[in-house]
Amino acid sequence: MPATLGAYRRVLPDGLIITSARPEHASQLEELQRVVFPTLADEERFKAAHYRKHMELFPEGQLVGLDGDRVVAATATIRLHFDFNDRTHTFADIIQGGWLTSHQPDGDWLYGADIGVHPEYRGRGLAQALYAARQELVWALGLKGQVTAGMMSGFGAVKHEISAEEYYEGLVNGRINDPTLSMQQKVGFEFRALLKDYLSDPVCDNYSVLIVLDAAKDVQGAARPAALARPTKE
Repeated sequence: MPATLGAYRRVLPDGLIITSARPEHASQLEELQRVVFPTLADEERFKAAHYRKHMELFPEGQLVGLDGDRVVAATATIRLHFDFNDRTHTFADIIQGGWLTSHQPDGDWLYGADIGVHPEYRGRGLAQALYAARQELVWALGLKGQVTAGMMSGFGAVKHEISAEEYYEGLVNGRINDPTLSMQQKVGFEFRALLKDYLSDPVCDNYSVLIVLDAAKDVQGAARPAALARPTKE
């Protein structure tokens, strides 16, 4: 079995902790999915068994935000050789029934399958800290950067007033502020393409946006020297 990176841990100023997910977190992670993504199709939500398999498949890529022993935020990632010319890939293609078996151990991009923060803990920097931890993982593994599909989560409410293409154009030129994508843009992600029928969620009318965060970019809260010095374990 190849060497993997040691566990990640960062304590935020208010005492919340970003750390590597462990099997005992699996049930709480399943509940967090239900709370954070209440309108997402159930077959596209990760369950406890999925999370435990993710930790076996790619342990470095599974992170949680903790308040004591309570899981209040999380992100699941995999590695991929990503084809930016492919505009047809979907969330189902990525998650493979929830098991993330699309993971390629030698993939040169870190693909974010999801990220979520419990509503009670939003506004406390957890999403930013998870993106920073992901960027540190990119540096530690020598990857090209982060890629993901951000939900166009403000579109469902206005889909009868504006087309998805117009909404996307508004995001690109800064006229529209989206609850999810505008935050990701502030982190440093760049918009690449509109993705139709990426997932099954009325909040975004199934639309997402392909976004990229290059490894050359610094991210608030991410420490490049520490990432490059992160120890491995057999």
